Amino acid sequence: MTERIRWGVLGAAKIAGNFVVPAIQRSSNGRVTAVASRDHARAQTFATKHGIEHVSTSYDEVIESSNVDAIYIPLPTASHVEWCKKALLAGKHVLCEKPIAMNAAEVLELITLRDQTGLVCGEAFMVAHHPQWAFVRDSLAQGVLGELKLVEGSFTYFNDDPNALKNNPSLGGGGVRDIGVYPVVTTRLATSLEPTRVHAEVSLDPRFGTDRFARCTLDFPGFSMTFYCGTQMARRQHMFFHGTKGWLSVDAPFNPGSYGPAHVRHRSDETGQTHVMEFGDVDQYQLMVEDFAKTVLGEKKDLAFTLENSLGNQKIIDHILS
Repeated sequence: MTERIRWGVLGAAKIAGNFVVPAIQRSSNGRVTAVASRDHARAQTFATKHGIEHVSTSYDEVIESSNVDAIYIPLPTASHVEWCKKALLAGKHVLCEKPIAMNAAEVLELITLRDQTGLVCGEAFMVAHHPQWAFVRDSLAQGVLGELKLVEGSFTYFNDDPNALKNNPSLGGGGVRDIGVYPVVTTRLATSLEPTRVHAEVSLDPRFGTDRFARCTLDFPGFSMTFYCGTQMARRQHMFFHGTKGWLSVDAPFNPGSYGPAHVRHRSDETGQTHVMEFGDVDQYQLMVEDFAKTVLGEKKDLAFTLENSLGNQKIIDHILS
């Protein structure tokens, strides 16, 4: 092992090409050395664009390579656990796209295998690394809002393409797994609390069988949380925290930069003033992969977002979809 870990990527997915692989290549402690796609031409194009040396049509070949330390998995959700297990059993650390599994039982399997192998395995929740969420968490902990009473959230986009992987239920498609996870995880991260009750109204697309809209209510100790997510609505994302002495509004909670600037607005009832905290151009993906690499290299004890945290999130998603 060197001070820079060598990554292998399974698949040339959009999330990999647009965000995660460029972040790894920019990172201080990692480099992508291999990529696999079952379409060789696609893999070669991907490799050329991102400066990756080794190209393969075999996921297994990348996993078994002695020139790879860690595997990044951006495959369809239904394939995540299969390839996480294969990589861990081959002695490779694993960072997998969210949701890392189809249900909580599968996350428990990965926790067991992680502990048995002593390897690092984590879910790629980039929001856990953005400083705007540390600011929200610290503000709540310091009582800036008084007592938190309500959290509201939304995450939507429009995609009714019948050929889209996200609209294929057999591959783990649907809005809740794709984007509903974000209002849930950021609320949990900001408050360090878990819900005691989950209620959801879910609407399925009769053409695809995937959930195209969900309206959810979660009861947490001391406050309630409501959010909606949809895959056939105009693009929107927002999170709002309302307390007895003020409120916080997160303008671009999940994709700052591509959706809008990373701004958190705080209004205080005591002063009647609204202040805007600006976070500038932060690459949350780079922070995520650097955190992962530091853990692999032994520079820190554990990931910022552990599989135990993934388990808590997945239990809520299971309730919503049950």
